This record gives sequence, C-alpha cells and structure tokens, in this order.
Amino acid sequence: MFTNVRWFVKTSIVFMLAGILSGFFMMLARRVFEIGYGPSLLSAHTHVILVGFMMMMIMGVSIWFFPKAEKTDKRYSPALVVAVYWLMVIGTSVRFIGEFADAFVTLKFLNYIIVFSSLLQIIAAGIFVYTIWGRVRPVGSQIREAKGERF
Repeated sequence: MFTNVRWFVKTSIVFMLAGILSGFFMMLARRVFEIGYGPSLLSAHTHVILVGFMMMMIMGVSIWFFPKAEKTDKRYSPALVVAVYWLMVIGTSVRFIGEFADAFVTLKFLNYIIVFSSLLQIIAAGIFVYTIWGRVRPVGSQIREAKGERF
C-alpha cells in the first residue's frame, strides 16, 4: 500500500471515529438528557460518516486496487490524487465542525463556511472522477502479467 492510499485509509478511519463519537453524543442528548438534537448535528454526523469515512475509504482503496494508469493516460496524476485528498480532508473537517457548531450557536457566517466546505467536497469528487476514469477499464492485470510485468 503506497503513501497516498495510506493517507486516505487512515484519515477515513479518523472520520469514522468522529462519526461514532458524534453519534454517541446525539444518542446521549436524546436518550439520557432528553434534549434531542437538530438537523445540524444530524448533518454533521451523516457527512463525516458517509463522505469522510465511506467515500474516502472507497477513494483510497480504488486508487490502490484499480489497474495502473496506462502510460498514455494524461488524466491520472499523483499530484491530483494529493489535491483530492486535501480538498476532501479540509472540506469534510470544516463541514463537520461547522455543522456541529451550528447546532449550538447561531452565526450567519457559519452557513457560508458550510456551503464553501461542501463545494470543496464536490470539487474533490470531480477531480477524483477525472483522475480515476481511465483506470476503470476491462483490461486487467492478467494481460500485463502475460506480457511479463510483475507486481
């Protein structure tokens, strides 16, 4: 497993822990303290689990497992993979913190921060699709192995 993949996988695990802890916090609020929680906490929890954990895990594993980019494929670039990583980490972290904070304070600028962080996630997803697209093809490693390439 190479460095970029480890970043994606380990960061996704950190986001999973944040999701579990935020879910536990929501359960305590509802079941123990009987104060409930609003849509901002639910959104923070959902996004850190689905985007932070699941999406980043899928991205990292697909970068690792999909066939190597063809030499003629100009779309795949390790630099773009790093950009995707940082856009996802920043976008997801800021969104999680912003949504969580929005549950407790009413500050208009938080809305803009949350929207901007969502935009970072969308940009990251778009770049990811662009870079990985050429690696999704019917030709697999068995053809390269038949030509003598070893992994």
